[in-house]
This record gives sequence, structure tokens and C-alpha cells, in this order.
Amino acid sequence: MTMKTEPATTSRFLMRRRMLGTALCGALGACGGGSVIALGSDGSGSTTQTNRALAQLDTLARSLMTRTGIPGMAVAVVQGGQTVFAQGYGVANVTTQQNVDADTVFQLASVSKSLGATVVASQVGQGSVSWDTPITHLLPGFALSDAAVTAQLSVGDLYAHRSGLPAHAGDDLEELGYGQTQVLQRLRYLALDPFRTTYHYTNFGLTAAAVGVAAAMGVDWATLSQQAIYEPLGMTRTSSRYTDFAARTNAAIGHIQLGGKYVPGPLRNADAQSAAGGASSSVNDFAKWMSMLLGNGAVGERTLIPASALQPALSQQILSRPASATFPAGYYGFGFNVGQTDGGRTTFNHSGAFSTGASTYFMVVPSLNLGFVALTNAAPVGVPETLAYQFFDLVQYGAIQQDWLTLIGAQFASLTQPQGALAGQAPPASPAPAQPLGNYAGTYANNYFGALQVAVQNSALVLTVGPDNTQYTCTHWSGNVFYFVLPPEVVPGGSRFQVSFSGQQVTLEYLDAEGAGTFTLV
Repeated sequence: MTMKTEPATTSRFLMRRRMLGTALCGALGACGGGSVIALGSDGSGSTTQTNRALAQLDTLARSLMTRTGIPGMAVAVVQGGQTVFAQGYGVANVTTQQNVDADTVFQLASVSKSLGATVVASQVGQGSVSWDTPITHLLPGFALSDAAVTAQLSVGDLYAHRSGLPAHAGDDLEELGYGQTQVLQRLRYLALDPFRTTYHYTNFGLTAAAVGVAAAMGVDWATLSQQAIYEPLGMTRTSSRYTDFAARTNAAIGHIQLGGKYVPGPLRNADAQSAAGGASSSVNDFAKWMSMLLGNGAVGERTLIPASALQPALSQQILSRPASATFPAGYYGFGFNVGQTDGGRTTFNHSGAFSTGASTYFMVVPSLNLGFVALTNAAPVGVPETLAYQFFDLVQYGAIQQDWLTLIGAQFASLTQPQGALAGQAPPASPAPAQPLGNYAGTYANNYFGALQVAVQNSALVLTVGPDNTQYTCTHWSGNVFYFVLPPEVVPGGSRFQVSFSGQQVTLEYLDAEGAGTFTLV
């Protein structure tokens, strides 16, 4: 079976602000095109092989836990309207050693997008909104840098990441302490790529659509999600509020690797982009949602979402990755990756991850009547995706076709390399002298990020920016170039980010992913 996955995306996603889960965009079609599962020559997976695959799933899961050492994982499989496998492994917290079970709640990260898309679809089904509703009808103050685009921009455009906003626009603002309203207001300062023909995975663009739909219903997003989907499906351990997750007594906290072992990571409150990455759930609950997808919006005799409202979300809305000699074309729907197997079977899937300790994945193959989900509480190394590939290999071939963990893990490993233009470089042997540090001090303005204060403290330049007064202490490199480093729980060890002064301006490489990292002296 040929590995059908796209290359790892730029490693900037590992920065805490990028909410790896925001995604783990790209490593396996997670955010930019459906993962492809090859079928046998007859394109079938027999009931016997499905049963045999289910019988081996526990052993496979335990083997992956042993190979990777991740703290905890929960797995579920649905077949039609029934949960046919649900199991927890390892611990929810390495400190307390509380065991994981099928009711343990995990943060979903970007898997929240697919879950939230069905919330919007439910409102489309009621006629309250449509996928084509202009966002300005729902959020009158929302605007992008192009007035013509703003006027046409729809709920569907934002859910398909085709607004033209740069990838991960706004994530950096969230890290600096800006709230949801402030982030959405500041998106108007970013330059746009071509509208409806450019795919850029953007958490806050999608969030704007979700917030707008909820506002039209007169409630907040978490309440709408609860009323529209979680409550009707009996998903009692699912929420789109961080406080609900934090209050759970049976919840898996995130873990990162430090010094070769897993330790609890920094807490990740994703409420500002809840619809994009802030949901939490257990595999028992998530299985109920996958059964609804397999029922095309119906649960038993009850239709929760009309098929006409749900199907657009599960349809190819934009090309997210062109076909190449190595990789098939990938497509995104509304909050879902939409792919096809080699045998022509449609698949819906999504990955999610936080660099602070979450890695999640689900895949639904309607024509096989199967849905799979795996949730873990560790920074991503490819375990959920690997287990899914192994399971579907067994269903369709009766045998695992490749060492998926090695192949998939290599994609994730490439994201853990040191970041920054100066990473790995030896300091200049004879650096050009800097100006007196006081010459660089002052207040610098930026429409997108706000004010940057540059001050001299303890004979070093200290940069302060954002509502949380985030500080970066600089070290001189050469001439007017400085750099700073960040803790290993924020970015990979060895990362080094450049700060460049030029005339009346200073550019922070760390904040320049969207091309908006230049500040001008006031």
C-alpha cells in the first residue's frame, strides 16, 4: 500500500500560538486534504475482516503505547449506529496516575472543526442560516482588508478556509493575550490572497463564521453546540467551553516530552477559537456523533440534520493540495477533509493537535459503514493516525501493509526541528557592533499587533507586546540584528528568533509568519 500523505507543513505550527492542532495541518492530510486508504482490488472490506480487525485493535493500541511511551489514549469504532469498540489505555495524568477509560475527556484540538461544522449544518437545516449567508449579515462589524471580499464572504467560505486570509491568521494575536473579539477585529489588517481560489487553513476565520451563526441564534457558540448537537445526541461529556473540561474529574491533561520523558504541559485554553479547536469529548461520546454522520444526519428514526444541510460540509469545496506524482489531490469541505480511497470510496477525516499535549484523529468511511476515532494526551507523534491506518488495512486487506508509525512519525519528527533563521548558526566570530542600546528604545506601532515597547533593562533590549505584556529579552547577534529564545515547552529546543532594526522600523521574525511582524517607531 503506497503512502498517500502530503509533506509536513512548515514547522512554525509547533509554536504554541499555532495550536498544532490548530492543527496538525498537513502531515497526513490532516488539515489539507483527505487521507487516502487504499482498498483491495474488489474495493471491499468483508464483515469477517472487520471482525478480525476489531479483535486485533486492542493489541495494536497497546503496542503503539509501548513503542511511543505516550501517557494515555482512548479509541472507539462505530459500525453503523453501534459502538463496537471503546477502550482506554494508559493514564490521564502521569502525576496522579489516573487511568484512561472510554469516558475520559480529551481536548479535541482541530477535530473541533468537524464537530462544529455539524452544529452549523443543524442551523442550516432549520433554515436559520445557509452556508451562503454573508458573514456581514451575522457579524455586521466584521471586515477583511478588501471591501469587495468582505461583502461576498460567506459562512461556507470561512468554513472552507477560502477567504484569502493567510494561514493561521490571528493565532499569534491569541498567544499575545488578545481576546476573540479583538482578534476578529484585527484580521482586517492582513493582506489577502485570491478569494475563493486560495486555501489557507485559518482558525479565526472559521471561528468568525461560527460566532456569527451563534449570534444569529442569540446565544454563544458553546451554548449553541450544546443545544444543537451534544444534548440531542446524549453527548453528556462533550463541551465547547474550557471551564467544563477543566472541571471534569475524569479528564486527560496534555503532556509534552522534556528530557526524554513525558511531563504535564502548559494548560491550553482555546476558548478564543472554540469552534476551531476548543471542544473536548470522550470516545464514547464521539462515537455517537460518528454514528450520526454514518446515518447521514439521522439517529435511528430521528433526523437531527437534514442530508441537504449536512452534505455540503462533506463535499469537496476547495482544492487544498494539487495532485502531484507523489501525492493525490486533497480537498476540504466545510470543516472536514474530504478524500477518496483508491477504490473511489469517500472518506471524511480530521486531525487535531496541541503542541502542549494533544493529538487526535477520526476517520469515517460511509461505504464501509465504519467510523474510527483515537484521542491522546501527548504532543503529536502520529499515534492516532497510525492506529487508524492499521485498522483500515486490516479491514480491507486482512493484514497491515506498512510500518505506519515509522512513516507517519517521520512526518511529525520534521516538525520538531529548531525554529528561526538563526537556529543552528554559530554566532559571528567578529560581529559588527550594535548602536548604543538606547538608540533602539521607544514605542513602535503596528496596526495588527498593536504597540511594541523596546526598552533597555539590565544591559539588554527587552521587547514588550500585547495585552499580556509578553516579553522577549534580546541578545546581540551582529550590527542591528538581535535574537531571542523561548522555553522548550513553547518551541523546539535550539530555536532562535531574529529581531532586525532598520531605520525607524523593527521586524520580529517570530511574529512575521503572516508578513505583519514589522513595527514602526512612533
